[in-house]
Amino acid sequence: MRIIAKSRLRHYWIQKMYRSAEQPLRAWHDEIKQAHWKNFNDLRIDFPKASLVGNGRVVFDIQGGTFRLIVKVEFRMNAVFIRFFGTHKEYDTINASEA
Repeated sequence: MRIIAKSRLRHYWIQKMYRSAEQPLRAWHDEIKQAHWKNFNDLRIDFPKASLVGNGRVVFDIQGGTFRLIVKVEFRMNAVFIRFFGTHKEYDTINASEA
């Protein structure tokens, strides 16, 4: 899958409050780059805890659930768009399907 854009992930992990997420985000990025999903069921094979929240958005737990990552997956385009990254508390304040 193409990830749009790694620079956005990098932006998150250089911030002081998210620094501990750098290695988990890098690992997530590397795994997604290798993926070739046709649909959400394919994605769930690789990430059984991923949640579909509507509008093509998928939520991933990062670093054991400390952080949440929302992406928009476009299976036909073979692309993943980074939409939101934050703590579990920050995630609880947003509408995940609109992020």
